[in-house]
Amino acid sequence: MGKIKRISEVMDILRVKDQVRNVGIIAHVDHGKTTTTDSLLAAAGLLSPQLAGKALALDYLEEEQQRQMTIKAANISLYYEMDGRPFIINLIDTPGHVDFSGRVTRALRAIDGCIIVVDAVEGVMTQTETVIRQAMGERVKPVLHINKIDRLIKELKLSPQMIQNTIGKIVLEVNRLIEMYAEPEYAQRWKVSFQDGSVSLGSAKDRWGFTLPQAQKKGLKFSDVIDAFTRNDLDWLRGNFPLHEALLEMVIRHHPPPHVAQRYRIPKLWKGPIESEVGQAMLNCDEKGPTVMVITDVKVDPQAGVVTTGRLFSGTISDGDSVLIVGRNVERRVQQVGVYMGPSREIVGSLPAGNIPAVLGIEEARAGDTLASTDTVPFESLKYVSEPVVTISIEPKHSRDLPKLVDYLNKLTIEDPTLLTVVRPETGEYLISGMGTLHLEIALTWIQKAGLEIVAGKPIILYREAISSKGRTFEGKSPNRHNRIHFYVEKLDETVIELIRKGEIFDEMDRKQLSKTLRDLGFDADEARNVWTIDPNGNVLIDMTKGAQYLHETKSMIISGFQRVVQEGPLAGERMRGVKAVLVNVDLHEDPVHRGFAQIAPATWRSLYASILSASPTILEPVLKIEVKVPADLIGAVTSILSSKRGRIHDVRQGEFITIVTGEMPASETGDLSEVMRNATMGKAFWGTEFYAWRPVPASLFEKVVMDIRKRKGMPLEWPKIGDYVEEV
Repeated sequence: MGKIKRISEVMDILRVKDQVRNVGIIAHVDHGKTTTTDSLLAAAGLLSPQLAGKALALDYLEEEQQRQMTIKAANISLYYEMDGRPFIINLIDTPGHVDFSGRVTRALRAIDGCIIVVDAVEGVMTQTETVIRQAMGERVKPVLHINKIDRLIKELKLSPQMIQNTIGKIVLEVNRLIEMYAEPEYAQRWKVSFQDGSVSLGSAKDRWGFTLPQAQKKGLKFSDVIDAFTRNDLDWLRGNFPLHEALLEMVIRHHPPPHVAQRYRIPKLWKGPIESEVGQAMLNCDEKGPTVMVITDVKVDPQAGVVTTGRLFSGTISDGDSVLIVGRNVERRVQQVGVYMGPSREIVGSLPAGNIPAVLGIEEARAGDTLASTDTVPFESLKYVSEPVVTISIEPKHSRDLPKLVDYLNKLTIEDPTLLTVVRPETGEYLISGMGTLHLEIALTWIQKAGLEIVAGKPIILYREAISSKGRTFEGKSPNRHNRIHFYVEKLDETVIELIRKGEIFDEMDRKQLSKTLRDLGFDADEARNVWTIDPNGNVLIDMTKGAQYLHETKSMIISGFQRVVQEGPLAGERMRGVKAVLVNVDLHEDPVHRGFAQIAPATWRSLYASILSASPTILEPVLKIEVKVPADLIGAVTSILSSKRGRIHDVRQGEFITIVTGEMPASETGDLSEVMRNATMGKAFWGTEFYAWRPVPASLFEKVVMDIRKRKGMPLEWPKIGDYVEEV
C-alpha cells in the first residue's frame, strides 16, 4: 500500500520545487477520469497523519464513491518515490460534462500539466476537443492515457493488430488537436508519443496500465495482455503493471515543475508588466517575492467556513498574513493555511510559491479572484465556455425552511459561479439558472441532499432581446416634465459582443486601452473615447452630447436607467444583447431638486425603450450544439428527431465502432428530448448538448414566444408600442 507520511516530511518536499508537480485530469464525460483518479489515490499514499496505521486510502474512496463527489472533486496531494527521490503531486480532478466546463476552466489555471483520458472505444469526442482547447489556451502541457483497453479485447474481440491501429488513430487525433490549438512554439514540442513515454494504455477500472518504455523494460508484449485476459488473470497485470506507476512516472518525467512552467505560463496568463517586481517574482516562482495567488475553487466547509483554494504563483503564504482581493479593495487576514491531503485538509501554517494552498479567512473571495500582498494587476478573469440558458424556479415545501434555503443557495453560487440565483420578491420564487438541464438537476440533488424539501417548477428557457436595425432618436421626458433626454440605439457588431462576453472588453478597463481596442474594431474615434459603461451581456452606453449642463451630476442616474433597460427589454422583460445606446442630448433643470433619480432614470428608459421599439426588435433563443453517439443502423431515427425539433445536422461521422451525429437545436425543444431519443433508439443513443449560439426566433413563432413570456411573468398581454413611452410626433 502507499507510503503514509508525516506532514513535516511532506513539508520538506513541498519546499523543493523540482519535486513538486501540479497536474489535472481532463476528459470527455464517462471516459474514466474519476476511476483513474481513484486508482492513483488507492496506490500513491495519502499523506494524512490521522490515517497512518489506522486506515487504508481505499476506505476513504468507498465512502467517496457512495457520496459521488466527482462533480466537485477537491485537490488531492499524492506522494510517490521514483528513482529513489520523493515527489509530491498535487492533483485536481475535473468533471467532463460540458455543463461543468466552468470547473475545468478554473482547474486549468492552477495546474501546469494535464493527463488527457480518452476511451479506447469511443475515441476523441467533442468535449475532449473542448478541454484540449482550454488546456492549450492556459499553456498546460498534456500527456495522454488511453483508457478502457479491456473493452477492445473483451467486447470487440479485436486482434492485436487492430488494437494497435485503433490506439494509433487516437494518438494521431489528439496530436492533431494539440497542433491546432497550441501556439506555434509548443505545437510540435507538446505532441504525445509512445516512444518517449508520454502515452500510457490501460484500464482504470482494473487498475493496470503501462507506457512503452515501462513495457520494454519489463519485457511485456501486447499479446501477454491478451493472454492475461484469456486466463482471466487480471491480478498478474495489476501486480506487474500497476496503473499508478505508469501515470505518475509519466507526470514526473513529462510535466514541468512549477518554477519551470511559470516562466512560460505567466506571460500568457498575466497581463501586467513582466519587468515589475511582481512580474519577475511570478516568472521565477520566487518564494521571497510579493504574495500572488489565483483562486480557482471556493468551498463552504460546515465546520471551518469558506475555504479558498488556488495556485500560489509567488511569495509565501502564512497564517496571519494580510492579503488584498485585487481590484475589489478588500483586505483580509489569512486565518489558516493548509493543503488537501486526500479527503482532509492538513494545517501546514505556511506554503511557498509553486503550491496549491487551501486558505481560511478570505470569506469574500470568489473563483477567479487574485489575492496579493500588494496592489497589482489582477490575473485576467476566467472565461467560461458557455453561459446559463436554462432556469428553474424552486420554493421550499415548508415555509420554515426558507432561511435555510437562502443560505444554501448562497453557498451553491459561491462554490459554482456558473450557477446564477435570483430571488423574485413579488412572487416569492427562487430562480436558479444553469448551463443546461443536467447542471440544474445536479444543483437540485445537492439541495435535497442538504435535507431541504423543495418544490421545483418546469425548466424555463431564457431568451434575449435584440434589435435588427438602427433606432430613431426619441425624447424621454421626466415625470415632472422638467428634464428631457434624447437617445438612439443601434446594433453592436457580433465580434464586440463576443469580446465583452469573454471578458476581454469590460467596464473596469483602462479607458485609453478600451478606446484603442474599440477603434481597432471599427468604432468612431469620438464614440470609442466616450464610453460610459459596458454591460457584461454585450451592451454599451456612449455619451455623444456636446457641452451639456449638469450632465456630470446626473451621469450615474442615466447609467442606472440604461442598466434597467438592458436587464428588462421592452418586448418581454428579458435581457438585451448587442445594444449600443447613444446619448445625443440632454436638457436638464438647473435646480438639483427637480433632477433627482426618480426624474432622470424614467426619462432615460422612456427614450431608450422607444428607440428600441423603432429598431425592429427581435427575440433571440439559445441554440444548443448536440452530439449523438449511435450505432450506424439508427442514424435515420436520430436525424428525424433533430429535424422534428427545428434542428439542423452539421455532420455525420462514421467512427470505427460508432457513428457520431453533430448538429444544433433550440434549447426550447429539448424538454422531452431524453424520452423521445430513448424510445426511438431503444436506449442505444448517448448524447450531450452544450450552448452554441443565440439565434432570432423564427418569424412564425415570434409573437407566440413574446406573449407566452409576458403571460408567464404577469405582464399586460398587449404588444408594446412606442406611444407607451413617449409622445409620438
